[in-house]
Amino acid sequence: MVIEKQPHKDVLGKAVVTKEGKRLGTIKDITFETRTGELLHIVLKDATSYASELNLEKSNQNEILIPYNAIIAIGDFVVVSEEDLM
Repeated sequence: MVIEKQPHKDVLGKAVVTKEGKRLGTIKDITFETRTGELLHIVLKDATSYASELNLEKSNQNEILIPYNAIIAIGDFVVVSEEDLM
């Protein structure tokens, strides 16, 4: 799967939803590997109770992290595959 490159600032603040339409929160930041530039996670802000129930990895600041490889599409929303979150 190829996701078109978009400037970091264009993705911040977008809503994150599952492909089934369940809202998870909005994008606060994106983490990446500094040596390789590989994108690792989406950091959520305003996480929904549904996102909290998914038992996802959390940052040191207790923010929910969505694995970058779970992203299916980026448009008006960032769509993730719920199966890839488990």
